[in-house]
Amino acid sequence: MHDFARVLAAQIPGAVPRDVTVHFAVRRRAEARHGRRGRGGPVTVYAQALHSQLYGLPVDEGPLPTALDALLQAAHTADSLDQLGAILEQLAEQLRNAAEILEWARDHAHWRRLPDSTWEWLRDATDRTRDLGEGLDTVRSAFAAEPPQPQPVPRPAATHTAAATPVPSTGRHR
Repeated sequence: MHDFARVLAAQIPGAVPRDVTVHFAVRRRAEARHGRRGRGGPVTVYAQALHSQLYGLPVDEGPLPTALDALLQAAHTADSLDQLGAILEQLAEQLRNAAEILEWARDHAHWRRLPDSTWEWLRDATDRTRDLGEGLDTVRSAFAAEPPQPQPVPRPAATHTAAATPVPSTGRHR
C-alpha cells in the first residue's frame, strides 16, 4: 500500500484506503480554459500514479479486477478507449459468470421443488444476463478505436429557383 494512499485516506477519520475515492476538478475561474473536466477514482490508483510520476517508476498495468465494485472504480479512472474496451470485456465475462450462478440457482429451485414462478424467473434472468454479456461483446469493439469523425451531410442541389416554381392554380380568379 502506498503511503500516499494512507495519507489521502487519513483525511476521512477511520477510513481505509480501499474504501476512499477522490475527485479532481478545475476551479471555476479555470473552467473557461479547461472546460468542466474532472476525474476521480480509487485513492489507491491515484496514489500509485502519483508515486510513479514523482519518482519515475513504471505504472503497474496489472490485470483488471474481477470484483464488480473494483471494476467500476477502474472504469472511472480509465484513460483510453482500449482500457474501456478491456473493462467491458471483463464485465461481459462477469455477466457470463453471473448467468452460470443464476442457472445453478434455477437448478436448485427445481430440485428443491420451489414454486414454478421462481424457476421461471431464474430462467428468464439467466437468459437476459447471457444476452447482456453477448451484447457487450458486440459493442465493446466500438471502444477499440477512435470514433469516426462525423461526415457533413450533403445538401440536395436546387434544380430551379423560387421564381421559376409554378404555383398551383385553384381555378378561381379574383
